[in-house]
Amino acid sequence: MDHLLHFFLRLILLAGLGLGCAAPASAEIVRVLTVQGAISPASADYLLRGLDNAIKDKAHLVVIEMDTPGGLDSSMRDIIKAILASPVPVATYVSPKGARAASAGTYILYASHIAAMAPATNLGAATPVDLMPSGNEESKPATAPTSSQPDASKPAPSPQPSSDTKMRKVVHDAAAYIRGLAELRGRNSEWAERAVREAVSLQASEALELKVIDLVAADLDNLLKQVNGRSIKMNGQTVILDTSNAVIEHVIPDWRSRLLSVIGDPSIAYILMLLGIYGLIYEFSNPGMLFPGVVGGICLLLAMFALQVMPISYAGLALMILGIALMTAEAFVPSFGALGLGGLVAFVIGSVMLINTDVPGYGIPWLLIVPVALTSGLFSFFVAGMAIKARARPVVTGAEEMIGAPGEVLEDLDYEGWARVHSEHWRVRSSVPLKRGDRVRVRARHDLILEVEPNPDRSYKENDHV
Repeated sequence: MDHLLHFFLRLILLAGLGLGCAAPASAEIVRVLTVQGAISPASADYLLRGLDNAIKDKAHLVVIEMDTPGGLDSSMRDIIKAILASPVPVATYVSPKGARAASAGTYILYASHIAAMAPATNLGAATPVDLMPSGNEESKPATAPTSSQPDASKPAPSPQPSSDTKMRKVVHDAAAYIRGLAELRGRNSEWAERAVREAVSLQASEALELKVIDLVAADLDNLLKQVNGRSIKMNGQTVILDTSNAVIEHVIPDWRSRLLSVIGDPSIAYILMLLGIYGLIYEFSNPGMLFPGVVGGICLLLAMFALQVMPISYAGLALMILGIALMTAEAFVPSFGALGLGGLVAFVIGSVMLINTDVPGYGIPWLLIVPVALTSGLFSFFVAGMAIKARARPVVTGAEEMIGAPGEVLEDLDYEGWARVHSEHWRVRSSVPLKRGDRVRVRARHDLILEVEPNPDRSYKENDHV
């Protein structure tokens, strides 16, 4: 009996061990968010929602794969605030090879808990761009070779004063901001300040040597292998990363992020605005069409949504609207090209001024401005030419067409009688007596009675009016 009891106990123990070995170990979740292109409201919305979902799903680590030339300051600060407040560690990884984290990307890299770069990538050139020029002398950062090796042992040089007080304030604010991020993460704050004041850049190996970043990884798997076991201080606590058996989940932008990305592009917003304006103009000039008004209203609202988060110049916008108004007026009030040409010039100048082309990824290219301006100008002149021809063409229908039409008196009359006009019998009136067969010409029409006068042209034929 004892032997049987021991035998059953062994079977139960072995079965338990077997089940324990078969049960999968709980793997940590690593969320991967990808940002390519300018830092914009669309990319900020995508990253913020991705971080929120990672927090709700209790992800172990969030990796931001980034390749950006920079972007808007407001969007960048929203992303950095979310990273600083996140209870989930965030690793920003400049990838793939050949990518960059310039301007706003450098700030995000400094704010992350882990800063990593792939080989043959670079960061830096973090000098803020004056989004709204004040009209004073253009401010330029001190130039420095972007690929040179900076000496971290030397203190940061004194700031180069700008002629624009507003720009100096922006540079000082940006320098203090990135320096605070560097001190928070224990990274090279001296070089961070130089990246703002001198627009210097670094490639990956130099950034690692100067302690600007934490590591260089060939790919995502290598990144997770290197951060495994790394300790991170978060909210007064130390978190040790365990990515040995991590489950990698790539988050693809959904329809909302893609829509915001499309309409948030300056070129798309520019086209939407023009479609909206021209659609409404066509609807107002041809009431009842409905379709141009509906489409124009939708396009204009989408353009306003996109432009409200961009560094637009209201002077440029006003010049564009003035140019469109002048070119449209040319079609209704022909001025031999004066209004159309002036409107074309105002439209081009306004398009150039609309968005500052120095902001990375937020300029309207000349390749778009020139064709649109030429198309608008040609359309205005074409419509104006058609209007002039239409006014010069004689009237062929309606009551106005009767004026000047030839006719023949059908009976003798002293004041009122009958005549044939346009192969029809009309009641006519004349200030002078007329005889049957006299040729007459219509002077005016009063309802169903025509006022006529003798026609000096005696070669009247029935179809002369055609």
